[in-house]
This record gives sequence, structure tokens and C-alpha cells, in this order.
Amino acid sequence: MKKVKFIYNPYSGENTILNNLDNVIEIHQRNGYTVVPYRISKGHSLEDAFYDIDESYSYILLAGGDGTVDSVVNAMKKKDINLPIGILPVGTANDFAKFIGIPSDISRACEQIIKYEPKAVDIGKINDKYFINVASTGLFTDISQKTDDELKNSIGKLAYYIKGIEQLPNFRRLKVKISSKEVTYDGEMYLMLVFNGQTAGNMKLATRADVSDGKLDVILFKATAIHDLLPLFIKVLKGEHLDDSKVLYFKSDDILIETDEDIVTDIDGERGPDFPVRIKCIEGGVHVRGIK
Repeated sequence: MKKVKFIYNPYSGENTILNNLDNVIEIHQRNGYTVVPYRISKGHSLEDAFYDIDESYSYILLAGGDGTVDSVVNAMKKKDINLPIGILPVGTANDFAKFIGIPSDISRACEQIIKYEPKAVDIGKINDKYFINVASTGLFTDISQKTDDELKNSIGKLAYYIKGIEQLPNFRRLKVKISSKEVTYDGEMYLMLVFNGQTAGNMKLATRADVSDGKLDVILFKATAIHDLLPLFIKVLKGEHLDDSKVLYFKSDDILIETDEDIVTDIDGERGPDFPVRIKCIEGGVHVRGIK
């Protein structure tokens, strides 16, 4: 019988996966798979999940949000494990899974992952860390890092909005230098996002992103007059912001970001490396099951 390594984060979202463990196992057994679980827990290295990985395993099944997927992909890269992954979206934010069309219903997601063969998709790399959905910097990018996990689990996305309002007094222009083959920008900004996926916090920003084009989608919101922000936000809601003069948008596979500002980088809700950072697209960097 084929085996599946099932890595799940019991703390993700509203602990949804804990009520679906039997469903995950039953559906896989019915389809000829033996499920070998590994529970992510504090004080234990995620690399321990892979101690028994060999040719008998068909794929890695992950249950968690984008941050959990990043952690697993980084552990797999470190140990040179090239098995396909399947994603069960049970985090507070599941932007990448939604982008590739994985259902939020766990049973349906399992059936889809089993049915559809692996497809190669791009991943991002910021300095020496990999990410699946988005790397960002600027204003409000560390909201997830500063939001208590218990608050996230109890009130979900509302926790992020509350923390965002708390940070409004820190609103300011930020000096940054961007270098790539396609574009050079040396000026002021409010926010910059580098997408492999399309959405951040369920907001669709990289409307032209393609997960298999070998490029990352770079979106920089230039520092502008405060009264221009509301019209720009309306364009964002309509998906018309990428052609606005107050937005710098381009695709690239290699971007260097430099700044002396006291800001951090964020990788799918987790703290990223310090500046300067080089962000690259790793074309076909991981194989994902369940994409129709």
C-alpha cells in the first residue's frame, strides 16, 4: 500500500483539522493509501517529520495555513526531499491554496488531491528562505507577526484588522531602492509585495500572477498624498490598481531590495530576513497535487 506523510498543525485557524483527522485517514485508506501522521508541536523540529521518508511515500499532505506550508517546504528543501505536496487549507489565511483551487472543505480537498496528479509550480526564495505565496515589506507588513495566536484563533481575520488600526499612528513614507533586470526604483513607498500567488489576507492584489511562469509579481505602492489613497484603495477593490501611476508593477525572477528604514520583511505572516534582501523565483520549485 502506498504511504502518505500527513503533517498537520493543530494550532492553525480554528483547530479545524482536529475535527477532521478521521475523514482524512478514511478517504486516503479508501483510495489505497496508508497515512503516517506527524503533529507539529512546539519544542520539536519539523525536520523530525521526515526521518522515515523513503521511496514508499507518494506525497506529503499538509494541513495548515500559508505559514505552515512555508515551514514544510523549507524543511523539505533543507533535507533535499522532492516529493509532491498536497495542501489542506485550515489556517487563518489560506491564500495560496485558494489561488490554486483547493476547496476549503477538508473531505473535498482530500478527494481532489488524490485525484489530480502533481503539477510543477514556482516558489519564491528570499535570501536563504523559501516562500509559497508572498513576501512583503513596508507599512503594516508585520501585523501577523504582532498578532497573538490565541486572538487569531478566537476571532480570525478580525484580529488582523484590529492590529492594523493600532498601527495607523506609524503611517509614514519609506525610502527604498529596488533593483532588477526589468526595473530600477529609488524613491519612497508605503508598501511592497512580491507575489508568487495572487492574494494577501484574502485581498486579490496580484491579479495577473501565474504560478508557473517563472516570474514573481512585484507590486509597490508609492508614497503619495493622503487624499490620493482612498481612490487608489477603490481601484484595488475593483482590481484596477496595477496600471495606476501611484503603483509600480512588474514581473521579475530576481529582485534586490535595499533600505535603511526600521522596517521588517514578512513571509506569509512570519518574520523574514533583514535587509538587504534578494528575492528570486525558483521555477517549478515544488510539485503540488490537487491542481485541476
